[in-house]
Amino acid sequence: MRLLMLGGTEFVGRTVTEAALARGWQVTVFHRGQHGPPPGATALHGDRSAAAGLAALATGEWDAVVDTWGGAPAAVRDAARLLADRVGRYVYVSTRSVYPFPAAPGLDENGPLVPGSPDATVADDYSQAKRGGEIAATEAFGDRAVLARAGLILGPYENIGRLPWWLNRIARGGPVLAPGPRDLPLQYIDARDLAAWVLDGIGDGIAGGAYNLVSAPGHTTMGELLGHCVRVTGADAELRWASPEAVQAAGIQPWTELPVWLPPGEAHDTLHRGNVSKALATGLHCRPVGETVADTWQWLQSLDGVAPQRPDRPAVGLSREREAAFWRQVDQGGWDGASSPR
Repeated sequence: MRLLMLGGTEFVGRTVTEAALARGWQVTVFHRGQHGPPPGATALHGDRSAAAGLAALATGEWDAVVDTWGGAPAAVRDAARLLADRVGRYVYVSTRSVYPFPAAPGLDENGPLVPGSPDATVADDYSQAKRGGEIAATEAFGDRAVLARAGLILGPYENIGRLPWWLNRIARGGPVLAPGPRDLPLQYIDARDLAAWVLDGIGDGIAGGAYNLVSAPGHTTMGELLGHCVRVTGADAELRWASPEAVQAAGIQPWTELPVWLPPGEAHDTLHRGNVSKALATGLHCRPVGETVADTWQWLQSLDGVAPQRPDRPAVGLSREREAAFWRQVDQGGWDGASSPR
């Protein structure tokens, strides 16, 4: 198989590239040259946001292209139009954020969508930008376009910092603010499982269209995720569970200051209760959370604990000062119900 990877040097793109190379595929990586592609890939350079930035793709034929672009939709439009007659399939890694917030629990691929334009040259709104990219890919490739609507993505090479932050925080030891309830269900996908589904689909000729691409709801829980972080780091850390009410009363922000976590309610249901039966029926397999945590920790240690950070995303995580202030307030009797036995 001949695969063209648009990107392919960081996180999801790199994971897909490595997985394709491991299968013996011929992989061409088109990127800006800021990071090197995995060994074995052919590199082409260009900047999709610049005039004539696609010149390196003017010739060549491939069986499939995988595109993880999250910027202005016009870049997807231009690439898809350029490649439509020389590529068999176009897989666009999109997001479940294309469904308007809040999304109802159990929402499948037929749910309402946010507006988007394939001609937009800015990406001020992430959801609309991704939707514009979906439209662009579909207009150029028709039923040869596959829209992989991923949710929360974790695993090695993560450059957002969510799981790396938890691992580093727990590795530091001591009492750790663990947002409850412990049995809060989580829905996510390991980037390697995303890559395997994409490549299997390309090889098997999966039908075009949209697929919600995350694990089944309740694949793991907040307690299991953090418990595995304690085990793999071997740290002298104590998970001190706090109720959602106490965390929010302290002004601590879900998702950003406490990555992955969202309190029970609309936001949690939107992210962690999506319908993925279509993807599961086409062979999606999601590995155990313990494997994702252990492999991410191993990768993180190879970088001396310093994970890469996307420059267009703010760093996540709760500061030491904010965490210490929370426990001081609790010890002084503030925020009734801070401790959560669940």
